[in-house]
Amino acid sequence: MKKKDKVRYITQAAMIAAIYVVLVFVFNYWSFGVVQFRIAEALTVLPYFTSAAIPGLFAGCILANVTGGAVLADIVFGSMATLIGAIGSRLLKRWKWAVPIPPILANTVIVPFVLKFGYGAPEGIPYMMATVGLGEIIVCYGCGMILLFALNRYRRVIFGNE
Repeated sequence: MKKKDKVRYITQAAMIAAIYVVLVFVFNYWSFGVVQFRIAEALTVLPYFTSAAIPGLFAGCILANVTGGAVLADIVFGSMATLIGAIGSRLLKRWKWAVPIPPILANTVIVPFVLKFGYGAPEGIPYMMATVGLGEIIVCYGCGMILLFALNRYRRVIFGNE
C-alpha cells in the first residue's frame, strides 16, 4: 500500500470513528438500554464503500462505550458485535441490500446477553432480541440505506477508488 493510500485509510477510519462517537452522544437517550435505536449503527453500511470503515466502526464503538460509561462486558462484547457486523457488511458489498444484515444479526444476538448479564436487565433474552433487533432494522435499513444511496453518488470523491 502506498503512503498516500495508508494516510487516506487511517484518515477515513478515524473520521468514521469520530462520527460514530458523536452520533452516540448526540442521540444518547436512544443509544443505550433494552429498547435502543443507536443512530450511529447506520454507519455500518460504510464498509460497502471502504474497508477503513471496519476499524473505524470498531474504534468508534469502543470509544463511545468507554466514554458513555458502559460496563466492561458492553465495551468488549458490544464493540465485538459492531466489528462482526462491519466485517460481514464488507463481505456482502456485492449485494447492496444485504449490507445491513450482518450488523442487525450480530447486535440482535450479542447485545441482549450484554444487557442481561452486564447490566442485569430483568427482561428476557427473547424480548431484548426483539427490541434490539427491531431497533437495528430501523436504523440500519432506514437510516443506513438512505446514507448508502446518498453517498453512492459521490463514492469516488469521498472514498477513493477502493
